[in-house]
Amino acid sequence: MTEKIQKSDDEWKQQLTPDQYAVTRRQGTEPAFSGAYCHHKADGAYHCVCCDAPLFLSQNKFDSGTGWPSFTQPANADATDANADHTHGMTRVEVTCRRCNAHLGHVFDDGPPETGQRFCINSLALEFKEKAGDK
Repeated sequence: MTEKIQKSDDEWKQQLTPDQYAVTRRQGTEPAFSGAYCHHKADGAYHCVCCDAPLFLSQNKFDSGTGWPSFTQPANADATDANADHTHGMTRVEVTCRRCNAHLGHVFDDGPPETGQRFCINSLALEFKEKAGDK
């Protein structure tokens, strides 16, 4: 099991930009089509902006047309957790980083046939790392 990372609010505020903090530590959502990775197509992995854990692979990214980076599945079974989210008068499934509990986005059951899932993730919660050898 991966070692959990816990920090105080002040430590997170020092490490993250105000927008990253609002999304990852306060369950915010960036505006649709505003994120750096919405139309991003490079080959590599998307890591947690808070703890650097690998979360999603570019090979599982697809254009959902929703305005947020979308993935069919996490990089591995231990990358994320799913939690009930009853905010805003809706029932959804929140996706968090298993290592540091950062809010990433939500998962929906309207994805492509291979998994049927759409992990709808905020770009502000991610840091992309290009696959070695690619430039």
